[in-house]
Amino acid sequence: MLSLRGMTRSAWFQKAVGLTAAQLLRLIWHTSRVTIEPPDIYEQIPRLAPIILAFWHGQHFLTPFVKPKGLRAKVLVSRHRDGEINAIAAERLGVETIRGSGTHGSDFAKKGGVSGFNALVRAAREGINVAMTADVPKVSRVAGLGIVKLAQVTGRPIIPVALATHWRIVLKNWDRTTLNLPFSRGALVAGASIYVPQDADDETLELARRAVQDALDAATRRAYDIADGVAEGEARG
Repeated sequence: MLSLRGMTRSAWFQKAVGLTAAQLLRLIWHTSRVTIEPPDIYEQIPRLAPIILAFWHGQHFLTPFVKPKGLRAKVLVSRHRDGEINAIAAERLGVETIRGSGTHGSDFAKKGGVSGFNALVRAAREGINVAMTADVPKVSRVAGLGIVKLAQVTGRPIIPVALATHWRIVLKNWDRTTLNLPFSRGALVAGASIYVPQDADDETLELARRAVQDALDAATRRAYDIADGVAEGEARG
């Protein structure tokens, strides 16, 4: 008899959950009244492309909808079994996936990070937009060096982005995973582009890492303020 644990690890179960999640995310996005800041972000991205989209762990479910139509994008997804569900959902929503993960600090290339990092570099050099979480497993809301090194090697800008909905469920786990709910007021907030010099030394890399962290924190606060009615903004048509 197939155990519950065995069932959740099975390919058919993960595919079913991933496809269902994609449909639910479409419902959430299309039934929400989303404010976009800046309002021309969908025009900016093609001009800046390829970009490196940065977001926090646990706040990522609606990020496929940041991608403008007609542009390719690849997202770094964990090799963990939970990552398989995320990968299936992302691909269903038109975002290609790269499997790998990183750790915090100078050892960011562990746990599949080397191959994942190299795949991200290749994608950016081929003109494909790439996306990844800026923080690293078990170190929530602290930006790691991986995304900064990616910007340094490729010369592409990091765009910090945050999405929030008024109706939501926040889990009590390490990354405060937020489950967005439909029929809500929402917000998509993007920060200014962050470039990292290709000749950056350790001090400059740390300044860039901190800039990414601060920009994501600011975008997240702003997105939640708008979603919760604390701030005014322009609504999506």
